[in-house]
Amino acid sequence: MSTVPRPEYPRPQFRREAWTNLNGEWRFAFDDGDAGRAEGWQNVAADGLAGSPFDLTITVPFSYQAKLSGIGETDFHDVVWYARTFEYSPGDDGRLLLHFGAVDYRATVWVNGAHAVSHEGGHTPFSADVTFALREGENALVVRAEDPSTDATIPRGKQYWKERSEGIFYTRTTGIWQTVWLEPVNRRRVGSLRLTPDVDEASLDVETDIEAFEPGMTLRLVVSFDGDEVLDDRVTVTGPVVRRRLPLVRAGEAPDTPHLSRWPSAKLWFPEEPNLYDLRLELLDAGGRTLDAVESYFGVRKVEARGGGVYLNNRPLYQRLVLDQGYFPDGILTAPTDDDLRRDVELAKEMGFNGARKHQKVEDPRWLYWADTLGFLVWGEMANSYRYSDDSVRRITAEWQEAVRRDFNHPSIVAWVPMNESWGVPNLGTDPAQREHLLALYHLTRSLDGTRPVVSNDGWEHALTDLCNIHDYRDAAALARTYATSESSVSAAPAGRRIYAPGYGYRGEPILLTEFGGIAFAGEEGGWGYSTVTDAGAFLERYEAMIDALLACDPVRGFCYTQLTDIEQEVNGLLTYDRKPKADLEKIRAITAKDRP
Repeated sequence: MSTVPRPEYPRPQFRREAWTNLNGEWRFAFDDGDAGRAEGWQNVAADGLAGSPFDLTITVPFSYQAKLSGIGETDFHDVVWYARTFEYSPGDDGRLLLHFGAVDYRATVWVNGAHAVSHEGGHTPFSADVTFALREGENALVVRAEDPSTDATIPRGKQYWKERSEGIFYTRTTGIWQTVWLEPVNRRRVGSLRLTPDVDEASLDVETDIEAFEPGMTLRLVVSFDGDEVLDDRVTVTGPVVRRRLPLVRAGEAPDTPHLSRWPSAKLWFPEEPNLYDLRLELLDAGGRTLDAVESYFGVRKVEARGGGVYLNNRPLYQRLVLDQGYFPDGILTAPTDDDLRRDVELAKEMGFNGARKHQKVEDPRWLYWADTLGFLVWGEMANSYRYSDDSVRRITAEWQEAVRRDFNHPSIVAWVPMNESWGVPNLGTDPAQREHLLALYHLTRSLDGTRPVVSNDGWEHALTDLCNIHDYRDAAALARTYATSESSVSAAPAGRRIYAPGYGYRGEPILLTEFGGIAFAGEEGGWGYSTVTDAGAFLERYEAMIDALLACDPVRGFCYTQLTDIEQEVNGLLTYDRKPKADLEKIRAITAKDRP
């Protein structure tokens, strides 16, 4: 029996006990002439796959470009099709949800020839109730994915619009690249879940919607910490949306100290102490029968930018981040296993980093789960497009909202980055519309989440922003000279770009150097970095000089080193592409984790 790839539950913050993983072997076809719909490929029957146009097989959830898909073809194929069967047995008042973690870029889904759902956006999840199309026994599932390879208005991140990778751009991902699964549910069930901790009040705001609301329902919320029940709360459901504030201090344990981290029941989340509470939601009908049960978790923490600094749970936070692009040699955007996602976090922590800027990728929720669990700060960043147009505005605005909503509950995420280095808005200096778009993304993000700092445009040409982030790949002496004062920092133009876009200026935001380093080793044929050293010893010497320079710059409140791993032709990682250290990890840690002078 073959092993199902990526068998772990794919949605760690909203878990139900019953589910079926659809990863594994699917029928597959390229459709370079885009003839499939006209020829009725979507109508293939459950018993007709073998004789259908689906003449290839593919291992889901790996894209056809990835070796682990079993195909490993990197030429352009802008339209691809998938098909497989699954079994269904109807139940009382039951529904069957079909979930896709991510399909790049546009997806259309049919079940037994009936259209089930369409979705645009290559990094965000979607689902559909497919009960209406089901038959008892074997059912046919067909997916058409369209990914226009050369369209630079699509939010594509580092996926190159040419067939062969070069520079900072890499192999594309087309089609399904995260887990596909089925979930049997009751018609009456818990819907979306939003969890907002309040550190100062030691409480949690819970907001959820109820599908198929009926009078007489009760929502039970059980909070536990380390296996011990903290709170058991029951709410009479009076409408389709439930909002509830849950106290996290037991009766008789009211705090007598302002130091919240010492409260007996307010266990705060820090990178060095990643305390997590478990939350169980149970929806009960008027007779007390359980209709639905969902498991989740949350961390109690607060992050804010004020007075030129960043604070976590009211303590000053110096961020020592690493740029992590989330690419894998055999899976491209898809990690081969859940352990690979965990190991990336562990390796970064072993090197002294307390977090990562997840660069130009909305990462698999399982990676965020490990960041939550292991104690690792995360900057959530949108994959950008490269050409400005009405379509690019519509696309990034829609998909970014989905990404923020998906990841809102993760305590590890401490900043949002909708835009990087003016990608997709290359004419900020001369085009007022592009400046308005940048400003709109900032305000949109703040409207969706007022609890985290939002970065206007990571690197330079900021509009309004909560953090002043700068990219500078010069040597240690230049860093020390440029970032010695706030005035010299915001007057810099290290890439020939001003730090603030026309009409905007520095308002005292915390200053962070969020790309620097990029040191490659000589002799790596065909590869490149922002600078080159001969061996590990020379690397450690240069790395230490850069870190020392930044730590000594008083205005700088954190850094992000480029980068965690090599990726294809870009060989400036601390680790090789297959995660082998280029220098002793303990020595790297001793430098990264130095105290500020």
